[in-house]
Amino acid sequence: MAISAQDVKKLRDMTGSGMMDCKKALAEADGDFDKAIEVLRKRGEKVAAKRGDRDANEGAVIAKINDAKNYGIIIRLSSETDFVSKNDDFVAFAHKVADIALANKPADLNALMALPMEGDLSIQDKVTEMVGKINEKINITAYEQIEAPLVAEYIHSGNRAGVLVGLSQNSDAAYDAGRDVAMQVAAMKPVALDKDGVDAKVIETEIEIGKDLARQEGKPEAMIEKIAMGKLNKFFKENTLVNQMFVKDNKKTVAQYLDSSDKGLKATSFKHVTLV
Repeated sequence: MAISAQDVKKLRDMTGSGMMDCKKALAEADGDFDKAIEVLRKRGEKVAAKRGDRDANEGAVIAKINDAKNYGIIIRLSSETDFVSKNDDFVAFAHKVADIALANKPADLNALMALPMEGDLSIQDKVTEMVGKINEKINITAYEQIEAPLVAEYIHSGNRAGVLVGLSQNSDAAYDAGRDVAMQVAAMKPVALDKDGVDAKVIETEIEIGKDLARQEGKPEAMIEKIAMGKLNKFFKENTLVNQMFVKDNKKTVAQYLDSSDKGLKATSFKHVTLV
């Protein structure tokens, strides 16, 4: 049957797919719009299967908090190319997914993907549609959340990283300080909140590295353990958030900065999601 330009445009407006893809889908569906949409979705599934082994290291990371500032989420929408990740529609889609996550508080990534996004379509369905439209591997590859008396958020330039910081008390001063600390996380990349949060295997590795370095420097065997523990303490200071020197005032640790901003204020947790 003949497919009119008006119908092609209507389907394109409905789905965002290319004009030729819409024309072919309408022709295959004999002009039925619902069937044409299903054709486009199946095309996305085929593209996703074909590109499943591709690397998707670009994308957009979005961090958001609710109005009460006591809950926040981060999502990472991944793509193959930087060109796609900077597309306005791609970034807008990432924000829509983040808004749905923020409103629904899904328990994990699988629960997030199953949430409704448009009519009977889930977030996973809409991701598949986007794959067919863009012809590139696209997926939501990270989802994190924090609930605390106060949550501060930060999105690094170009949506390349997102940070949430949980704080012990809620005030305007605490939020401003929390934003500073979130930027610190993005810049200094701590591995844990404090030394108690560092993985035991990481600690073991750092001790062994400290011992090896001490032996290479010719230190007496009786001093090796003490030297290694000293190096471990230095590792904690440089790589745990509350013990790091605050980048905006290197005379204070992050813990000291928070307390000086709002008496008794403490960081209770953080999440950091990056593209790479």
